[in-house]
Amino acid sequence: MEPIAPGPISLGMVGGGQGAFIGGVHRISARLDGAFRLVAGALSSDPTRAQASGAELGLDPARIYDDFRQMAVREARRRDGIRAVAIVTPNHMHAAPAIEFLKRGIHVICDKPLTATMAEAKKLAKVAAESDALFILTHNYTGYPMVRQARAMVARGDLGPIRLVQVEYAQDWLTQAVESKQAAWRTDPARSGLGGALGDIGTHAYNLAGFVAGMEPEAIAADLSSFVPGRALDDNAHVMLRYASGAKGLLWASQVAPGHENGLRLRIYGAAGGLEWAQEDPNRLWVTRYGEPKQLFTRGGAGTGPEAARVSRVPAGHPEGYLEAFASIYTEVAAAIRAHAAGQPAPEGVLFPTLQDGLNGMRFVEACVQSSARNAAWVRL
Repeated sequence: MEPIAPGPISLGMVGGGQGAFIGGVHRISARLDGAFRLVAGALSSDPTRAQASGAELGLDPARIYDDFRQMAVREARRRDGIRAVAIVTPNHMHAAPAIEFLKRGIHVICDKPLTATMAEAKKLAKVAAESDALFILTHNYTGYPMVRQARAMVARGDLGPIRLVQVEYAQDWLTQAVESKQAAWRTDPARSGLGGALGDIGTHAYNLAGFVAGMEPEAIAADLSSFVPGRALDDNAHVMLRYASGAKGLLWASQVAPGHENGLRLRIYGAAGGLEWAQEDPNRLWVTRYGEPKQLFTRGGAGTGPEAARVSRVPAGHPEGYLEAFASIYTEVAAAIRAHAAGQPAPEGVLFPTLQDGLNGMRFVEACVQSSARNAAWVRL
Protein backbone atom coordinates (compact mmCIF):
# COMPACT_ATOMS: atom_id res chain seq x y z
CA MET A 1 0.00 0.00 0.00
CA GLU A 2 1.26 3.49 -0.88
CA PRO A 3 2.28 5.82 1.96
CA ILE A 4 -0.29 8.43 2.93
CA ALA A 5 0.56 12.05 2.24
CA PRO A 6 0.41 14.59 5.08
CA GLY A 7 -3.02 16.05 5.78
CA PRO A 8 -6.44 14.49 6.31
CA ILE A 9 -7.00 10.92 5.13
CA SER A 10 -9.65 10.60 2.41
CA LEU A 11 -12.83 9.07 3.80
CA GLY A 12 -16.03 7.71 2.28
CA MET A 13 -19.34 7.05 4.01
CA VAL A 14 -22.10 4.48 3.52
CA GLY A 15 -25.41 5.59 5.02
CA GLY A 16 -25.80 8.69 7.17
CA GLY A 17 -27.82 10.77 4.70
CA GLN A 18 -30.78 13.06 5.29
CA GLY A 19 -32.72 12.18 8.45
CA ALA A 20 -29.94 10.05 9.96
CA PHE A 21 -28.51 10.76 13.42
CA ILE A 22 -25.25 8.86 13.71
CA GLY A 23 -23.91 9.83 10.28
CA GLY A 24 -23.56 13.45 11.36
CA VAL A 25 -21.80 12.37 14.55
CA HIS A 26 -19.28 10.36 12.53
CA ARG A 27 -18.65 13.26 10.13
CA ILE A 28 -18.03 15.75 12.94
CA SER A 29 -15.81 13.31 14.81
CA ALA A 30 -13.78 12.36 11.75
CA ARG A 31 -12.82 15.97 11.04
CA LEU A 32 -12.56 17.36 14.59
CA ASP A 33 -8.82 16.70 14.89
CA GLY A 34 -8.17 17.05 11.16
CA ALA A 35 -7.69 13.30 10.81
CA PHE A 36 -10.06 12.64 7.90
CA ARG A 37 -11.78 14.48 5.04
CA LEU A 38 -15.06 13.17 3.61
CA VAL A 39 -14.77 13.01 -0.18
CA ALA A 40 -17.25 10.33 -1.28
CA GLY A 41 -20.48 8.72 -0.17
CA ALA A 42 -23.32 6.32 -0.84
CA LEU A 43 -25.43 8.09 1.73
CA SER A 44 -28.80 6.40 1.23
CA SER A 45 -30.36 3.33 -0.39
CA ASP A 46 -32.74 5.78 -2.10
CA PRO A 47 -30.81 7.24 -5.09
CA THR A 48 -32.66 10.55 -4.96
CA ARG A 49 -31.91 10.99 -1.26
CA ALA A 50 -28.34 9.83 -1.78
CA GLN A 51 -27.73 12.51 -4.40
CA ALA A 52 -29.44 15.23 -2.36
CA SER A 53 -27.52 14.27 0.79
CA GLY A 54 -24.18 14.34 -1.02
CA ALA A 55 -24.97 17.72 -2.54
CA GLU A 56 -25.82 19.14 0.90
CA LEU A 57 -22.39 18.04 2.13
CA GLY A 58 -20.65 19.61 -0.83
CA LEU A 59 -19.30 16.36 -2.28
CA ASP A 60 -18.06 16.19 -5.85
CA PRO A 61 -21.09 15.00 -7.90
CA ALA A 62 -18.88 12.36 -9.51
CA ARG A 63 -18.27 10.85 -6.06
CA ILE A 64 -21.88 10.74 -4.87
CA TYR A 65 -22.93 7.15 -5.46
CA ASP A 66 -26.34 5.51 -5.67
CA ASP A 67 -25.17 2.30 -3.98
CA PHE A 68 -22.19 1.08 -1.96
CA ARG A 69 -21.04 -1.56 -4.46
CA GLN A 70 -20.69 1.03 -7.17
CA MET A 71 -18.79 3.21 -4.71
CA ALA A 72 -16.42 0.43 -3.64
CA VAL A 73 -15.55 -0.49 -7.23
CA ARG A 74 -15.02 3.04 -8.51
CA GLU A 75 -13.15 4.37 -5.48
CA ALA A 76 -10.78 1.39 -5.53
CA ARG A 77 -9.91 2.21 -9.15
CA ARG A 78 -9.19 5.90 -8.54
CA ARG A 79 -5.63 7.04 -7.93
CA ASP A 80 -7.04 9.43 -5.34
CA GLY A 81 -9.62 6.97 -4.03
CA ILE A 82 -10.70 6.79 -0.42
CA ARG A 83 -8.39 5.08 2.05
CA ALA A 84 -11.17 4.34 4.57
CA VAL A 85 -14.95 4.14 4.69
CA ALA A 86 -17.36 4.76 7.57
CA ILE A 87 -20.40 2.48 7.61
CA VAL A 88 -23.26 4.12 9.50
CA THR A 89 -26.29 2.12 8.34
CA PRO A 90 -28.80 0.08 10.36
CA ASN A 91 -27.37 -3.18 11.69
CA HIS A 92 -28.56 -5.44 8.87
CA MET A 93 -26.61 -3.33 6.38
CA HIS A 94 -23.22 -3.48 8.09
CA ALA A 95 -21.84 -6.73 6.70
CA ALA A 96 -22.42 -6.34 2.95
CA PRO A 97 -20.72 -2.97 2.46
CA ALA A 98 -17.93 -3.85 4.91
CA ILE A 99 -17.13 -6.94 2.88
CA GLU A 100 -17.14 -5.02 -0.42
CA PHE A 101 -14.62 -2.46 0.83
CA LEU A 102 -12.41 -4.92 2.73
CA LYS A 103 -12.05 -7.03 -0.42
CA ARG A 104 -10.62 -3.96 -2.17
CA GLY A 105 -8.16 -3.10 0.59
CA ILE A 106 -10.11 -0.12 1.93
CA HIS A 107 -10.11 0.26 5.72
CA VAL A 108 -13.54 -0.05 7.35
CA ILE A 109 -14.78 2.02 10.29
CA CYS A 110 -18.13 0.48 11.23
CA ASP A 111 -20.81 1.51 13.67
CA LYS A 112 -21.77 -1.06 16.31
CA PRO A 113 -23.02 -3.74 16.73
CA LEU A 114 -20.89 -5.69 14.27
CA THR A 115 -23.79 -7.15 12.26
CA ALA A 116 -27.41 -8.23 12.68
CA THR A 117 -26.68 -11.98 12.88
CA MET A 118 -23.83 -14.23 13.96
CA ALA A 119 -23.76 -15.84 10.51
CA GLU A 120 -23.06 -12.41 8.98
CA ALA A 121 -20.44 -11.72 11.63
CA LYS A 122 -18.55 -14.93 10.85
CA LYS A 123 -18.63 -14.22 7.11
CA LEU A 124 -17.34 -10.71 7.73
CA ALA A 125 -14.62 -12.01 10.04
CA LYS A 126 -13.40 -14.41 7.34
CA VAL A 127 -13.14 -11.63 4.75
CA ALA A 128 -11.41 -9.31 7.23
CA ALA A 129 -8.84 -11.99 8.02
CA GLU A 130 -8.02 -12.29 4.30
CA SER A 131 -7.90 -8.52 3.70
CA ASP A 132 -4.90 -6.27 4.14
CA ALA A 133 -7.24 -3.55 5.42
CA LEU A 134 -8.03 -2.70 9.05
CA PHE A 135 -11.49 -3.13 10.56
CA ILE A 136 -12.55 -0.77 13.34
CA LEU A 137 -15.77 -0.82 15.39
CA THR A 138 -16.90 2.49 16.88
CA HIS A 139 -17.60 1.66 20.50
CA ASN A 140 -16.97 5.35 21.08
CA TYR A 141 -17.26 5.36 24.87
CA THR A 142 -13.79 3.82 25.04
CA GLY A 143 -12.49 7.16 23.76
CA TYR A 144 -13.25 9.17 26.91
CA PRO A 145 -10.12 10.29 28.77
CA MET A 146 -11.40 9.19 32.18
CA VAL A 147 -12.35 5.78 30.78
CA ARG A 148 -8.73 5.44 29.65
CA GLN A 149 -7.66 6.55 33.14
CA ALA A 150 -9.90 3.93 34.75
CA ARG A 151 -8.57 1.19 32.47
CA ALA A 152 -4.98 2.11 33.35
CA MET A 153 -5.72 2.06 37.09
CA VAL A 154 -7.34 -1.37 36.91
CA ALA A 155 -4.48 -2.76 34.79
CA ARG A 156 -1.95 -1.33 37.24
CA GLY A 157 -3.62 -3.16 40.12
CA ASP A 158 -4.75 -0.05 42.00
CA LEU A 159 -8.04 -1.74 42.96
CA GLY A 160 -6.48 -5.10 43.77
CA PRO A 161 -8.00 -8.30 42.36
CA ILE A 162 -11.34 -7.44 40.75
CA ARG A 163 -14.40 -8.81 42.51
CA LEU A 164 -17.42 -6.97 41.12
CA VAL A 165 -18.28 -5.33 37.78
CA GLN A 166 -21.50 -3.30 37.61
CA VAL A 167 -22.49 -1.61 34.36
CA GLU A 168 -25.75 -0.07 33.22
CA TYR A 169 -27.07 1.85 30.25
CA ALA A 170 -30.52 3.33 30.85
CA GLN A 171 -32.68 5.37 28.46
CA ASP A 172 -36.36 6.23 28.37
CA TRP A 173 -37.09 7.10 24.74
CA LEU A 174 -38.88 3.80 23.99
CA THR A 175 -41.01 3.80 27.16
CA GLN A 176 -44.07 3.93 24.94
CA ALA A 177 -44.63 2.98 21.30
CA VAL A 178 -42.73 5.52 19.18
CA GLU A 179 -43.28 6.37 15.52
CA SER A 180 -39.94 7.52 14.11
CA LYS A 181 -37.27 6.39 11.67
CA GLN A 182 -34.84 5.66 14.51
CA ALA A 183 -37.36 3.64 16.52
CA ALA A 184 -38.66 1.75 13.49
CA TRP A 185 -35.45 -0.03 12.58
CA ARG A 186 -34.22 -0.50 16.14
CA THR A 187 -37.35 -2.43 17.10
CA ASP A 188 -37.48 -4.48 13.87
CA PRO A 189 -35.76 -7.90 14.08
CA ALA A 190 -35.16 -7.90 10.31
CA ARG A 191 -33.05 -4.75 10.56
CA SER A 192 -31.77 -4.76 14.14
CA GLY A 193 -31.05 -8.46 14.65
CA LEU A 194 -31.65 -10.58 17.74
CA GLY A 195 -31.32 -7.76 20.26
CA GLY A 196 -33.34 -4.60 20.81
CA ALA A 197 -32.06 -2.56 23.75
CA LEU A 198 -29.53 -5.37 24.20
CA GLY A 199 -27.97 -4.82 20.77
CA ASP A 200 -28.39 -1.05 20.66
CA ILE A 201 -27.05 -0.03 24.07
CA GLY A 202 -26.37 -3.31 25.89
CA THR A 203 -23.42 -3.98 23.61
CA HIS A 204 -21.98 -0.58 24.54
CA ALA A 205 -22.27 -1.42 28.24
CA TYR A 206 -20.75 -4.86 27.70
CA ASN A 207 -17.84 -3.45 25.68
CA LEU A 208 -17.13 -0.69 28.21
CA ALA A 209 -17.06 -3.14 31.11
CA GLY A 210 -14.62 -5.42 29.29
CA PHE A 211 -12.44 -2.52 28.14
CA VAL A 212 -11.95 -1.13 31.64
CA ALA A 213 -11.95 -4.38 33.63
CA GLY A 214 -9.62 -6.07 31.15
CA MET A 215 -11.59 -9.31 31.09
CA GLU A 216 -14.59 -10.94 29.45
CA PRO A 217 -17.14 -13.10 31.31
CA GLU A 218 -17.10 -16.83 30.74
CA ALA A 219 -20.86 -17.27 31.31
CA ILE A 220 -24.01 -15.16 31.51
CA ALA A 221 -27.62 -15.51 32.71
CA ALA A 222 -30.10 -13.09 31.13
CA ASP A 223 -33.70 -12.04 31.66
CA LEU A 224 -34.97 -10.06 28.66
CA SER A 225 -38.28 -8.23 28.55
CA SER A 226 -40.43 -6.47 25.97
CA PHE A 227 -42.63 -4.27 28.13
CA VAL A 228 -44.33 -2.30 25.34
CA PRO A 229 -47.21 -4.38 23.92
CA GLY A 230 -46.50 -5.65 20.42
CA ARG A 231 -42.77 -4.88 20.52
CA ALA A 232 -40.88 -7.70 18.82
CA LEU A 233 -37.51 -7.15 20.52
CA ASP A 234 -36.37 -6.61 24.09
CA ASP A 235 -36.56 -3.13 25.59
CA ASN A 236 -35.05 -4.15 28.95
CA ALA A 237 -32.30 -6.60 29.90
CA HIS A 238 -30.96 -7.82 33.23
CA VAL A 239 -27.81 -9.92 32.85
CA MET A 240 -25.63 -11.64 35.45
CA LEU A 241 -21.97 -12.17 34.55
CA ARG A 242 -19.46 -14.76 35.78
CA TYR A 243 -15.73 -14.39 35.17
CA ALA A 244 -13.05 -17.08 35.13
CA SER A 245 -11.20 -15.24 37.92
CA GLY A 246 -14.17 -15.66 40.25
CA ALA A 247 -15.37 -12.09 39.81
CA LYS A 248 -19.10 -11.47 39.35
CA GLY A 249 -20.95 -8.83 37.39
CA LEU A 250 -24.33 -7.30 36.60
CA LEU A 251 -25.40 -5.55 33.40
CA TRP A 252 -28.65 -3.61 33.01
CA ALA A 253 -29.70 -2.17 29.67
CA SER A 254 -33.07 -0.45 29.34
CA GLN A 255 -34.85 1.89 26.96
CA VAL A 256 -37.99 2.03 29.09
CA ALA A 257 -36.57 3.75 32.21
CA PRO A 258 -38.31 7.16 32.57
CA GLY A 259 -35.95 9.90 33.66
CA HIS A 260 -32.88 8.46 31.97
CA GLU A 261 -31.48 9.94 28.78
CA ASN A 262 -28.10 8.30 28.17
CA GLY A 263 -27.33 6.87 31.58
CA LEU A 264 -24.25 4.77 30.90
CA ARG A 265 -22.55 4.10 34.24
CA LEU A 266 -19.72 1.78 35.26
CA ARG A 267 -18.63 0.66 38.73
CA ILE A 268 -15.75 -1.73 39.38
CA TYR A 269 -14.76 -3.01 42.82
CA GLY A 270 -11.65 -4.89 43.85
CA ALA A 271 -10.16 -6.15 47.09
CA ALA A 272 -8.32 -2.86 47.60
CA GLY A 273 -10.75 -0.27 46.24
CA GLY A 274 -13.34 0.75 43.69
CA LEU A 275 -14.07 3.26 40.94
CA GLU A 276 -17.14 4.83 39.36
CA TRP A 277 -17.64 6.67 36.05
CA ALA A 278 -20.79 8.04 34.40
CA GLN A 279 -21.10 9.04 30.75
CA GLU A 280 -23.31 12.03 31.52
CA ASP A 281 -20.57 13.46 33.76
CA PRO A 282 -17.62 12.11 31.79
CA ASN A 283 -14.84 14.41 32.97
CA ARG A 284 -14.93 12.96 36.47
CA LEU A 285 -13.78 9.61 37.82
CA TRP A 286 -14.43 8.67 41.45
CA VAL A 287 -11.89 6.34 43.06
CA THR A 288 -11.98 4.94 46.59
CA ARG A 289 -9.15 3.00 48.15
CA TYR A 290 -10.51 0.87 50.98
CA GLY A 291 -10.31 2.65 54.30
CA GLU A 292 -9.40 6.01 52.72
CA PRO A 293 -11.47 9.06 51.72
CA LYS A 294 -13.14 9.02 48.34
CA GLN A 295 -11.04 10.74 45.64
CA LEU A 296 -12.19 12.71 42.61
CA PHE A 297 -9.98 12.56 39.53
CA THR A 298 -10.80 15.09 36.81
CA ARG A 299 -9.88 15.14 33.13
CA GLY A 300 -6.57 16.98 32.92
CA GLY A 301 -6.38 17.36 36.69
CA ALA A 302 -3.88 16.22 39.28
CA GLY A 303 -3.21 12.51 39.41
CA THR A 304 -4.33 11.62 35.88
CA GLY A 305 -1.84 9.85 33.70
CA PRO A 306 -0.64 9.75 30.09
CA GLU A 307 -3.42 7.37 29.04
CA ALA A 308 -6.01 10.08 29.66
CA ALA A 309 -3.78 12.89 28.45
CA ARG A 310 -3.29 11.40 24.98
CA VAL A 311 -7.02 11.72 24.22
CA SER A 312 -7.53 15.12 25.89
CA ARG A 313 -7.56 18.36 23.92
CA VAL A 314 -8.12 21.30 26.27
CA PRO A 315 -6.97 22.25 29.79
CA ALA A 316 -8.68 20.94 32.92
CA GLY A 317 -12.00 22.54 33.72
CA HIS A 318 -13.08 22.85 30.09
CA PRO A 319 -15.52 19.96 29.59
CA GLU A 320 -14.96 17.44 26.83
CA GLY A 321 -17.80 15.10 25.92
CA TYR A 322 -19.43 12.71 23.49
CA LEU A 323 -18.18 14.19 20.23
CA GLU A 324 -14.61 14.49 21.49
CA ALA A 325 -14.63 10.87 22.70
CA PHE A 326 -15.94 9.77 19.31
CA ALA A 327 -13.24 11.88 17.63
CA SER A 328 -10.57 10.18 19.74
CA ILE A 329 -11.47 6.87 18.10
CA TYR A 330 -11.14 8.41 14.63
CA THR A 331 -7.83 10.06 15.49
CA GLU A 332 -6.39 6.85 16.93
CA VAL A 333 -7.57 4.99 13.82
CA ALA A 334 -5.90 7.56 11.56
CA ALA A 335 -2.60 6.96 13.35
CA ALA A 336 -3.01 3.20 12.88
CA ILE A 337 -3.87 3.60 9.18
CA ARG A 338 -0.79 5.75 8.56
CA ALA A 339 1.42 3.22 10.35
CA HIS A 340 -0.20 0.37 8.41
CA ALA A 341 0.52 2.10 5.09
CA ALA A 342 4.15 2.44 6.15
CA GLY A 343 4.34 -1.24 7.06
CA GLN A 344 4.64 -0.48 10.76
CA PRO A 345 2.60 -1.43 13.84
CA ALA A 346 0.25 1.13 15.36
CA PRO A 347 2.02 3.65 17.61
CA GLU A 348 2.31 2.74 21.29
CA GLY A 349 -0.79 3.69 23.26
CA VAL A 350 -3.16 3.72 20.27
CA LEU A 351 -6.41 2.00 21.25
CA PHE A 352 -9.63 1.38 19.33
CA PRO A 353 -12.27 -1.37 19.21
CA THR A 354 -11.61 -4.11 16.66
CA LEU A 355 -13.38 -6.93 14.90
CA GLN A 356 -12.79 -9.12 17.96
CA ASP A 357 -14.72 -6.66 20.11
CA GLY A 358 -17.56 -6.89 17.59
CA LEU A 359 -17.55 -10.68 17.69
CA ASN A 360 -17.55 -10.61 21.50
CA GLY A 361 -20.60 -8.35 21.43
CA MET A 362 -22.43 -10.59 18.96
CA ARG A 363 -21.74 -13.67 21.10
CA PHE A 364 -23.00 -11.77 24.14
CA VAL A 365 -26.30 -10.85 22.45
CA GLU A 366 -26.79 -14.37 21.13
CA ALA A 367 -26.05 -15.93 24.54
CA CYS A 368 -28.45 -13.53 26.29
CA VAL A 369 -31.29 -14.42 23.92
CA GLN A 370 -30.60 -18.13 24.44
CA SER A 371 -30.44 -17.73 28.21
CA SER A 372 -33.66 -15.73 28.45
CA ALA A 373 -35.50 -18.29 26.31
CA ARG A 374 -34.42 -20.93 28.86
CA ASN A 375 -35.75 -19.03 31.89
CA ALA A 376 -32.47 -17.18 32.51
CA ALA A 377 -30.33 -20.34 32.47
CA TRP A 378 -26.57 -19.90 32.55
CA VAL A 379 -24.99 -19.95 29.09
CA ARG A 380 -21.25 -20.18 28.46
CA LEU A 381 -19.58 -17.65 26.20
